[in-house]
Amino acid sequence: MKCPRCNVDLVSTVRHRITVQACPACKGMWFERQELDELENEAFDFGEHAKGTLVPSATPTSWKCPQCAAALQRFAYRFYDLEMAFCENQHGYWLEHDEDTRVLELMRQEEKDMQRKLRVEDRWAATLRRMRSGSLLERLRERLH
Repeated sequence: MKCPRCNVDLVSTVRHRITVQACPACKGMWFERQELDELENEAFDFGEHAKGTLVPSATPTSWKCPQCAAALQRFAYRFYDLEMAFCENQHGYWLEHDEDTRVLELMRQEEKDMQRKLRVEDRWAATLRRMRSGSLLERLRERLH
């Protein structure tokens, strides 16, 4: 496989415990679909449905897919300020140098935000249960009479 940017042969390398194809010249990386999922799952445990939209919209590039030579499409990763490219034939994703680390950072932050939201929702549900309990209603009635 060739680098979409440099046309140099990609070499196998391990990034964040995942074997990917990387360009020795520009340091870009080719992640197959399941490899990007593995990377995200290292930092995010709430499931695929909670991650949000991966590719909101895309624009064609002049880069070619290392597997099928189709034009890669550029997109903003999950609505963040991180741009990457993907093969419209679903072969994989092209990430620039160290963008895999940025994906992990974004997913870690997303997980923290999700944990916070769940804690808030749990507390609110507990408050509603207390408010609906008979003892609270009885105390309110006593005070109003």
